[in-house]
Amino acid sequence: MRPALLVIALTLSAAAYAQAPSAPPGAMDPSQFKPLPDRKDVVSWKLLAQVELVKMKDKYVAQFSSDVAALDKKEVKVQGFMMPLEMGDKQTHFILSAMPVSCAFCMPGGPEQLVEVRTNKPVKYTFEAVVLTGKLAVLKDDPTGVYYRLTDAQPAK
Repeated sequence: MRPALLVIALTLSAAAYAQAPSAPPGAMDPSQFKPLPDRKDVVSWKLLAQVELVKMKDKYVAQFSSDVAALDKKEVKVQGFMMPLEMGDKQTHFILSAMPVSCAFCMPGGPEQLVEVRTNKPVKYTFEAVVLTGKLAVLKDDPTGVYYRLTDAQPAK
């Protein structure tokens, strides 16, 4: 991804987060969250972190472990914290993060700790961790700089 496009994407994400509803009634302050515990029924963030940047010609590209590459185009379950990319309390396009967002202008991790999510039906924004199922794309050289994208996502049952 060109640096200017990444800056624009991150700025839009921060703006949407800043305008998202403050904590819904009964919600906790996001700064009180701790990293997610490992669960056997979801893809681990430790697994998704198994990626290295490798220089190829004049740019760096992601090189994934064989375990991560095997997840490409598979139906998976992931758990994380929502970072809205749209206005409003319901989202169909957002970022799922391994760590809770503690600053509207700060990314909570690198690309290995983020999954771009597209849903067919809006999902209510929350500071609580969510679990989603969907089809995972492992992106080797995406122009947006994203490593993972979950499509046809929906809250896990």
